[in-house]
Amino acid sequence: MNLNLPGTSVHWSIFEISVANLVLIAVMVVIFGAALLIPFPGGHRRRHAALPANGKTDRDDGDEPGSEESVPVSTPSGGDLPLGGQAAGGDDTRMWTARIRNLGLRLLPPDKLLPDSQPAYVDSWIYVFGVATLAALAVAIVSGFAIALGGVDWWHYDPVGHFFNSLHLWSVELFMAFMVIHLWGKFWMAAWRGRRSLTWVTGVVAFLASVVECFTGYLSQQNFDSQWIATNGKDGVNSTGLGSFFNLLNFGQMLLWHLVLVPLVLVALVGAHVLLVRVRGVSHPLPVRRPRGRLQRRAAAAAEAADWHGRSRRYDIVKEATLAGMVVLVLVAVLAGVLSSPDVPPVTVRSWATVAPADFMATTAQELAGTSETSRYGPPYNHGSANVQRIGVSWQLLAGVRMPIRPAETFVLSPLSKLSSADAAVQHALATYRAAPHSTQVAWANAYLQAVTKVTFHGSVPSVPKADDGPVPVLVQGELGLARSGGLDAELLAQQPFYGTNFTKPLLFLEDGNYFSSLATSQHLVGSQWGVMNETGSYPGQPWLWLYTLWYQLPGLRNSPNVDLIAIYLTGLATILLLAIPFIPGLRDIPRLIPVHRLVWRSWNRSSGSGGKGDGVAAFVIGEGSLRPSPSASVRGVDGGSLPGEEGRSDPGS
Repeated sequence: MNLNLPGTSVHWSIFEISVANLVLIAVMVVIFGAALLIPFPGGHRRRHAALPANGKTDRDDGDEPGSEESVPVSTPSGGDLPLGGQAAGGDDTRMWTARIRNLGLRLLPPDKLLPDSQPAYVDSWIYVFGVATLAALAVAIVSGFAIALGGVDWWHYDPVGHFFNSLHLWSVELFMAFMVIHLWGKFWMAAWRGRRSLTWVTGVVAFLASVVECFTGYLSQQNFDSQWIATNGKDGVNSTGLGSFFNLLNFGQMLLWHLVLVPLVLVALVGAHVLLVRVRGVSHPLPVRRPRGRLQRRAAAAAEAADWHGRSRRYDIVKEATLAGMVVLVLVAVLAGVLSSPDVPPVTVRSWATVAPADFMATTAQELAGTSETSRYGPPYNHGSANVQRIGVSWQLLAGVRMPIRPAETFVLSPLSKLSSADAAVQHALATYRAAPHSTQVAWANAYLQAVTKVTFHGSVPSVPKADDGPVPVLVQGELGLARSGGLDAELLAQQPFYGTNFTKPLLFLEDGNYFSSLATSQHLVGSQWGVMNETGSYPGQPWLWLYTLWYQLPGLRNSPNVDLIAIYLTGLATILLLAIPFIPGLRDIPRLIPVHRLVWRSWNRSSGSGGKGDGVAAFVIGEGSLRPSPSASVRGVDGGSLPGEEGRSDPGS
């Protein structure tokens, strides 16, 4: 049904309403009436089940309807009880709601969700970076909301907007830095021990989601750095065949990923990670002496998975979170106020044609000759093969051409056809060019390419030596004038419908020239300079991308035609290994072999003696072939003293 056809309206008194709206209102009235009149499922059964054992109702006993005795109340098991009666529906523990609630209370009782004590071995600054990461994330989210209030380009022209953008930048930098330090600490503490592998996995996946979130944020800035990252990053994404579905050159798509999709995933992952930490507790100290023998290892593993039975101390989790948030907010505000944030203006086709007209003219001729990078690129833009990568299989070829671009037509001929109505010379040159065979068109463009290397300028007017180049000089001259006026920028964006946030065409055209890359080289942003990690000026960039950009520096890889695909494969393999550390013998033993953990728990080891013997992990002993808690394990009260009669009982803050 095509409802885009002209509709009909009804006029009544002072109202003018469409038939479509009348139909919608009628349907709503029908639904409302049905909700009033149709019996609710199960109501008959509930009425019979609610009768007392003597078969009498409240009215039979002389009570008025709605009296206190007939009012149902909620019970802890989830059902409704008349006061003084039993549940009307039988065993309410079978209800989905009751099952989920009981499971939540069993896994995460209030004293674990908001503990007032914690194990005494939590006595190192390494533990602080978890809550610091959460505090920085909160500041990043709030500052992002503030930027959204002013609009996507607010911060480019308004000092207040630029300050909020600076807050956002530095909160993100702190968030990623704290998260990485937190990850380092948990690795050297072997924090996956004691059935905490899922806690490790959710933390690593949250880190990966944070990288995607930060990367899409950089792509959304619409400044020079975001332009360059987009044009270079597209090659890696295109090599996987995903370039047309995740288009780094589409500012609008990257902005929505940054504002909506990835934050939802990231917040969910961080929430799951925090809940798992509360459920399982923080990992116990690694013993100074490694357990020997099968029984000792079994005892240590059981102790690591059990609740903490050793000393504990006061812990105000709400106060800690509040103080961490305040410290991070002050630090971010100082950094934003003193150091601001980068905003090197973006390159436009107009600025390119104005500053480097000779390069612009040569690039235009290359588009006509079919020798530019975009002309020979391959999927997802065209059927070329210059940038097609394969290792066994080519994902690019399998994905196919999803965003067709014919550079000569898209970048030159189509825009000039709009100009030709006002310029007779361009109109005649276009007609001559289009009427010629393709081989002749290419010969003209190649002849012009040789001549344009000797171009001279008289003021702003170019002078190219004569050559057998047909109408190409007129076409290039018209293209230069259109670009200098800003019309070419507008035309390359106007070729797409709706919002005009897809910069694929102008950025590909810019990338075909030398001016764009020369600016990137001067800012240390190119691949040989580890550019994907860098930011313009002296600002910190994206150091968390070091692993990905590492592969582009290695001899034997950096000159490979499949380097982007190799980098993605190797980075993916390293990521899988990072996720699987808790399950791979050898990898998971590194923290035991290189005892960095002794620095984390040095105060605990000194206070407990012999690496904590008689406390924590060592508080479990082998007896008669089974594991049992050591009688020496005790629980400390909130004032630091042992609670009498509490030996062996789990600490509320575990």
